Amino acid sequence: MTNAVQRKITLGVVIGSRAFFSPAPCKAARDEILAALDTLNVDAVILPYEATANGAVQSIEDAVLYADHFRRHGGIDGLVICLPNFGDEIAVIELVNRAKLDVPILLQAANDENDKVGVAHRRDAWCGKISVTNNFYQYGVPFTEPSHHTSDIDSDEFRADLAHFTSVCRVVRGLRGARLGAIGARTAPFQTMRYSEKLLQQAGVTVVTADLSELMGRAGALSADDPEVARIVAKIQGYGTVPAHITSEQLATQAKWTVTVNRWIAENGCDASAIQCWRSLQDNFGCATCVTMSMMGEELMPSACEVDIMGALSMYALALASQAPPAILDWNNNYARDEDKVVCTHCGNFPRSFIGDRPEIAELDVLGEVIGRSKCFGAVKGKVKAGPMTYFRVSSDDTAGRLKAYLGQGDFTDDPYGMDGGIAVCEVPNLRRLMGFVTQQGFEHHVAMVRGHHASVLNEALTRYLGWPFYDHDTPPEPQLFHPRRF
Repeated sequence: MTNAVQRKITLGVVIGSRAFFSPAPCKAARDEILAALDTLNVDAVILPYEATANGAVQSIEDAVLYADHFRRHGGIDGLVICLPNFGDEIAVIELVNRAKLDVPILLQAANDENDKVGVAHRRDAWCGKISVTNNFYQYGVPFTEPSHHTSDIDSDEFRADLAHFTSVCRVVRGLRGARLGAIGARTAPFQTMRYSEKLLQQAGVTVVTADLSELMGRAGALSADDPEVARIVAKIQGYGTVPAHITSEQLATQAKWTVTVNRWIAENGCDASAIQCWRSLQDNFGCATCVTMSMMGEELMPSACEVDIMGALSMYALALASQAPPAILDWNNNYARDEDKVVCTHCGNFPRSFIGDRPEIAELDVLGEVIGRSKCFGAVKGKVKAGPMTYFRVSSDDTAGRLKAYLGQGDFTDDPYGMDGGIAVCEVPNLRRLMGFVTQQGFEHHVAMVRGHHASVLNEALTRYLGWPFYDHDTPPEPQLFHPRRF
């Protein structure tokens, strides 16, 4: 199965033109946008130049031709529509309406040059773009604005817009049709992990379930001599530092569990998962599942603790936006009396590169003290290195009958903290206001995080294409009267 996070993006490309404007910019725009997409390793779908006049869409006949071509191709993640001149609003909207791709759209309009505004050279794309967007509004078609109303395709700012847009397309395609694996029942003490499968299904997200005993039985039937078990033992030993007192039997037990989970995920075509991580697995099979989840996350197949399916979806969204390994954490401790700092922790599930250093792989600390450390090998421990981060959380609100989310950005800091497990000291501007929102709106104590700043990608995907109500802690809502009914 192809990992959706790493799947190559394919964009349909449209050059919109009005016939009585100079055709010369059409060929240049086509060449420039195809070169820009090639630089980003994005596949482009476009008809041959000779298929239409000037290689552009400037009539209903052209629109029909392109709509049919896009529908036949399939697998298109988004459309890039370039207006090298005023463009033909009817041709553009007819193409979009007939193709019915239901994918993100990036609309670019060309700059005029002040010394080339005579009849033979003027573009008027500034005005033409507004005509196209007015039609989009009438038809209820959502679209993405570049950072500038008009721009040059070969400019740094538009190339950044294009890279941002491909990430938006990856998020939208990935979340629509995501498959999440729920391995084990919700841990009884955590009603906070309740969620609605039906609300998820309405959003296109399918949950596949498995009883924990089924997987423990399959894992128990594996031999320590199984080549895949041996491979995973070696992988664990190379993944982090394993203390000398950990026995070969403990390593083999952990590897058997990892092999079984990996196989189940593949068999069921899951993009992300959530696992009943305690304490039945420790009591009845003799290992933790943290390193299993950590290694899956490192390979961009995120997995959440405590059967937190909404956390798994949140992690998956961050992976799609960033193409980097996310983690699930608790909003856990104040940091002294610093109003904008918080300690986020979990027992030991963080991916290695999320931590940013080589971790220790040892036993669960708290649970190990209760039931015996020999049953609790598999925790990935380390303090997260300093750097920018993005946080995100989706929740299913049964009372309101909808999904809801919040997001924002902050930083991991170098501040020391003497706690065991996975530790991230985080700085979040206006943190107390964020926590007030989390508590008053009934969100869970879990939050997904990823290294780097990627909130703008999720903001665009949620606002424009997914229609999930959300709060962006750092970005004021866009000016608007109301959005047309698009979802």
